[in-house]
Order: sequence, then C-alpha cells, then structure tokens
Amino acid sequence: MDKDKARNKLWEQYAAKKTAAVREQLILEYVPLVKIVAGRLSMYLGYAVEFDDLVGYGIFGLIDAIDKFDYGKGIKFETYASLRIRGSILDSIRKMDWIPRSVRQKQKKIEQAYIDLEAKLKHPPTDEEVAEELGISVDEFYDWEGQTKISGVQSLEDYLEQGTEVKAQGTRRAVAEQPELAFEQDEVKRVLGEALSQLTEKECRVIQLYYYEELTLKEISQIMDVSESRVSQLHTKALGKMKDKLGDHMELLLG
Repeated sequence: MDKDKARNKLWEQYAAKKTAAVREQLILEYVPLVKIVAGRLSMYLGYAVEFDDLVGYGIFGLIDAIDKFDYGKGIKFETYASLRIRGSILDSIRKMDWIPRSVRQKQKKIEQAYIDLEAKLKHPPTDEEVAEELGISVDEFYDWEGQTKISGVQSLEDYLEQGTEVKAQGTRRAVAEQPELAFEQDEVKRVLGEALSQLTEKECRVIQLYYYEELTLKEISQIMDVSESRVSQLHTKALGKMKDKLGDHMELLLG
C-alpha cells in the first residue's frame, strides 16, 4: 500500500470514528509537513528562534488542522494544514512580544543606512560599507543583523495574511494543468533573473542553493565555508532586496 492510500485509509477511519488512536497516527504521519513549514520560516527568521521551538509551535497547528479538517470535501489536507501550521507558529512568536526597543532601534539604523548609501553610491552597499556608515565593525554589524531577525515576523505575517500562498498554489496548478498558461513561466523567469542581478555573489549563491538545489542551511554553510548564522543573514538580506522587484511573484520563494 503506497503512502497516499495509507493516508486515505486513516482519514476514512477518522471520519467514521474520531478515535484517539487514529488521531495520533495522523499526527505522526504529518509531522514531516510541520518540519518543512518550520524550516521555511526558520530560514526567514534566522537564529532568533530555535528550529525545534518552531516545530513545537507548528504541532499545535497540525493538531488543530486534523481536528477541523473535513475529509469529505475533497480538499487536499497538506494545503489546508500548511496554513494552520504557519499561523500557529507566527501566533506563538507574536504573543511572546520579546523584541527589545534597542533591537528595534538597531533595525531602523540599518534600514536607514541602506537607504542613504544606495542613494549616495547608486548601487546596493556591501556589508563593509554599511558597517562603516553605522560606525561599527563588520562583526558587530553581523551581530546587529542577527538580533533584528525576529522583527521580520511581522512582515512575513502580513505577507501570508494577504492569502498569497493560496494564490501561488492555485497559479502553479493552473500553469501545470493548462499549457496555454505556460507563457507565465517565461515572465517569472525574467523577473526572477532581474531580481537575482541585484544580489551580491554570496547572496545569489545562497538563493540558488536553497531554492533551486534545495539544500539545508547546514549543507550550504559547509559548501560556502561560512557559519550557518551567516547563511541565514545572507538569505534574509537577499529576500529583502528581491521583494520589490518580484512583487506578486514573491510567493515563489516564500510559498
């Protein structure tokens, strides 16, 4: 019996009688989905939150999804559950409200430094240039960046609340099922190419290894010979640069 048939059988059993035993089996069956969702958010948030904590928060979303899922409607559970898992993780982080004022101030200084330098230099500034503008060392700049990662929760939350992920999944299915929509793929490739051209060599490398070759943060750090936290910093910085250029296509990276 293949995995899909086994899962369908579990759902049929649970729909007929919601026993604790079958519920537990479903939870164990879909734990890998929680880890996938947590992994995506972990790359966005960096080391501000431990991966295991994200998984723990996501499990609550998975359980809620299992309890509320209507198998008879023919909706794909993975799509339904992913949204609830993400929501559970983001809700848990938001409720902590642990971002000190000093961290928010550092984030504003970093953002302003980027704006000022891009206007003056006419190109995206390097880490060294930003550090010099802030009057701190490069290592201290990296430390600042690490501290401000958690503040990305709000922008990510706003993005997901717009329903972009659902739209993205629908678009991907439509392109795959309707050959006449294949031209959209060429447009996406063009826009993505323009967005990538704004990145530094290292930022571009991180994006390629993570999204195209689907390597883990640890594997990328070994290939690039930098720390895992540095890979996370490069990833977040790259997404920030690509956001405006990608626009509606941003779901390709965060979906």
